[in-house]
Amino acid sequence: MVEIFDPKSIDFDKDYGTPEAQSDLMISLNIDGYQVSVPEGTSVLRAASVAGINIPKLCASDNLEAFGSCRMCTVQIEGRRGYPASCTTPVAADMQVTTQTEALAKLRRNIMELYISDHPLDCLTCPANGDCELQDVAGEVGLREVRYGFEGENHLTAEKDTSNPYFTFDSSKCIVCSRCVRACEEVQGTYALTVEGRGFDSKIAAGQGGSFLESDCVSCGACVQACPTSTLVEKNVEQMGQPEHSVVTTCAYCGVGCSFKAEMKGDQVVRMVPYKGGQANQGHSCVKGRFAFGYATHKDRITEPMIRDSIDQAWRKVSWQEAIDFAAKRLRDTQEKYGKQSIGGITSSRCTNEETYLVQKLIRAAFGNNNTDTCARVCHSPTGYGLKTTLGESAGTQTFDSVEKADCVLVIGANPTDAHPVFGSMLRKRLRQGAELIVADPRKIDLLNTPHLNDSLHLPLKPGTNVALVNALAHTVMQEGLQDQSFIDARCDNQAFNQWREFILQDENSPETMQNITGVPAENIRQAARMYAKAGNGAIYYGLGVTEHSQGSTMVMGIANLALATGNIGREGVGVNPLRGQNNVQGSCDMGSFPHELPGYQHVADDVARGNFEKNWGVKLDNEPGLRIPNMFDAAIAGTFKAMYIQGEDIAQSDPNTQHVEKALKSMDCIIVQDIFLNETAKFAHVLLPGSTFLEKNGTFTNAERRINRVRKVMAPLGGKEDWQVTVDLANALGYPMDYKHPSEIMDEIASLTPSFTGVSYDKLEQQGSIQWPCNDQHPDGTPTMHEVDFPIGKGNFAITHYLASEEKTNRRFPLLLTTGRILSQYNVGAQTRRTDNQVWHDEDQLEIHPSDAELRGIQNGDWLGVTSRAGQTVLRACINDRMQPGVVYTTFHHPDSGANVITTDNSDWATNCPEYKVTAVQLEKVSQPSQWQQDFADFNKKQQGFLKQGRETTKEPEN
Repeated sequence: MVEIFDPKSIDFDKDYGTPEAQSDLMISLNIDGYQVSVPEGTSVLRAASVAGINIPKLCASDNLEAFGSCRMCTVQIEGRRGYPASCTTPVAADMQVTTQTEALAKLRRNIMELYISDHPLDCLTCPANGDCELQDVAGEVGLREVRYGFEGENHLTAEKDTSNPYFTFDSSKCIVCSRCVRACEEVQGTYALTVEGRGFDSKIAAGQGGSFLESDCVSCGACVQACPTSTLVEKNVEQMGQPEHSVVTTCAYCGVGCSFKAEMKGDQVVRMVPYKGGQANQGHSCVKGRFAFGYATHKDRITEPMIRDSIDQAWRKVSWQEAIDFAAKRLRDTQEKYGKQSIGGITSSRCTNEETYLVQKLIRAAFGNNNTDTCARVCHSPTGYGLKTTLGESAGTQTFDSVEKADCVLVIGANPTDAHPVFGSMLRKRLRQGAELIVADPRKIDLLNTPHLNDSLHLPLKPGTNVALVNALAHTVMQEGLQDQSFIDARCDNQAFNQWREFILQDENSPETMQNITGVPAENIRQAARMYAKAGNGAIYYGLGVTEHSQGSTMVMGIANLALATGNIGREGVGVNPLRGQNNVQGSCDMGSFPHELPGYQHVADDVARGNFEKNWGVKLDNEPGLRIPNMFDAAIAGTFKAMYIQGEDIAQSDPNTQHVEKALKSMDCIIVQDIFLNETAKFAHVLLPGSTFLEKNGTFTNAERRINRVRKVMAPLGGKEDWQVTVDLANALGYPMDYKHPSEIMDEIASLTPSFTGVSYDKLEQQGSIQWPCNDQHPDGTPTMHEVDFPIGKGNFAITHYLASEEKTNRRFPLLLTTGRILSQYNVGAQTRRTDNQVWHDEDQLEIHPSDAELRGIQNGDWLGVTSRAGQTVLRACINDRMQPGVVYTTFHHPDSGANVITTDNSDWATNCPEYKVTAVQLEKVSQPSQWQQDFADFNKKQQGFLKQGRETTKEPEN
């Protein structure tokens, strides 16, 4: 008997034809004399495949619903007439199925003969040769001749569409199986493809018959992956041929943490194919993870260490040993001259857990201070503070696929389809199934345009008024008796709740009062509160539009209050879910990157916790918190902070008030940058150490759902070392011994010191695929859903969340509010995606402006606009659309020459110093030339690029 309820028995490299059925009731049937037991609802095709019995198929795939168009999978069922398609036929108790008879064989050959009669027979030169399902099935059914020839009408001369930079569409090879169309609808949810015409004239079309590039296609690759022929094929495969081996690893873009098979030819990546066994992405992908990996071998890669005494000098190319010794001496000399606290470092949310752990260990054990911070400071530090205060743990509560059980989804300050597109596709699927949607955002995000969307509500609040909105939502819940009192009584601190209830019911928090602050009508606020509170399962997902405010921590606590009040915590389909921006933001926080916390969020002042680290590390540790990133900048300008080690971050582009940051960087005596490119920060550096991409290293990433995924090396580091090895070398050069042979040893050390990781090991990750922490004696296999029984702090804690207006206000001089965000095709500061063909979609940052604001100022689409704030000025091109509300403008920050952060201020969250990127008062004027900063940037950039070029040429071998 074969059973498929154990997921460990699934072969993720095999296509079972139809999706797995979700049922606890097992059905027994007979297939070709074998007794098979599968869950109720399973198709005959899948049941046979699970039993190892192959039935030919073309239109079927296990990530798509059964379609039944190709008829290749016909079978014979005792007691039934004809030959039903096995993909659309569900199993029944005691069913007798025969998959191979002479009549079935003849039928399948005839069907295949019709397909081949209108298909080019160029298999030897076809890019899909060796990886073509049509070719395979023709062999399986024994097709040896085609009687119909090509003399009649056919599609063999159809034009090829090469508009997409990553794949081609050759309709002459299309068999119109509709797998691409269904993948676009069912998996991605974009509905960019359709079948035009009927009968022989039917064909696949992108949009209204245009090209793929002109259509709504988001280049996720689902159609390419679904195609059974070479109709849709990667251009890399056309150029390089079929890959010959693969390695499963984890994407290094956003916080979804998608698993991919890096399909290789020698040490070259041919393509990245989303891995069906990936528990975060379940075989789906986006344009960045699927196609934008070319940066890893880009000509701009830094592959040799370089040093210089001053940023006004050219780089000198040196050996690894000389560079490490130079960096170590500079650090020691700085501390001898300015004191132990005069140096520090910044860990990376792009690097692995193991690498991040070693950097903070280096700072604490070798530098002798706690001056360590991470880019999470400027994105999700309020999440840590707010959730720790209310729920007792600074992380999201659910798995991504928990959304499949949500009845109402509240999205606040997030744009999942652009910033977390694979999760955005999951969410869209649930919305198409009937879940309600509430979006609280100053801008109309694409999620609101989901095809077949059920009930939805947009709350276009004014930037900076998040806390006012969440308080008004909570006020409505309590005033109208929509709270889950039984949950509150059983799971929450009674005294804290009573104090919060008294606060939240005050008139100052009512929707009628807050509508004047938020700009959202009171009735819409009340409608949203009712939708969320009355739903069986209400889930909240939020992003940087929540945290990057002066009240970011307050807002996170307000979100948690709302979830606690309605009982939407501790089961599937609910929860408080921060959408992390970069691939390892969660991991960098877990690993102790903040100046006040050791790994596992253990405070440096905790004598017991600190004592454990001191014993393991063999050194006395400072019990006082160190400097945060903004403090480091201020201290540098003041002359007391003089050296910094930066691994994999670009603070000169990503941090606010760029001119302030640049002044701080210029004030330091030694900046050590370890990165894959000469980024904007490296232009102020004295030591440039080659970094390694995710394809060149071993380790782990932790995604937004606390899922720890393996990162596996697929090629040798171009610079000769993985990032963790560089940190080890620097520690040893400073006189603090580190000795690791493999990142697995680093993880073992992490597990021995971090309570939430005690059960994590590489062996367990290999067995389970991934693990969601906490993983310990109480949760040996990890914790998919947090707070099911209790909270780490015992009872849920309601926090008082007074609304305080941002200090950044509009006036006659600065009448508009600027908010910032991301776009689908680019990632963060753009260092990776700008070095790929993703530039086709977004080659510059633009300023989105509402038509009424544009008309008032005489602005036309494409005009150059001077954007001036209290912090500075830049120039951006105008993009007029109604996604914006009047009075609010928007831009991205992917291109360094746009200088988006030149105009953001250094206002920050009251608790964590997370910058208030989302609220900047600005003025606009039409201009004809760049800003002064942009001119200075261009000059400085040209100078530094020249220094890099000189450095690369310093030790060229003479020609013979």
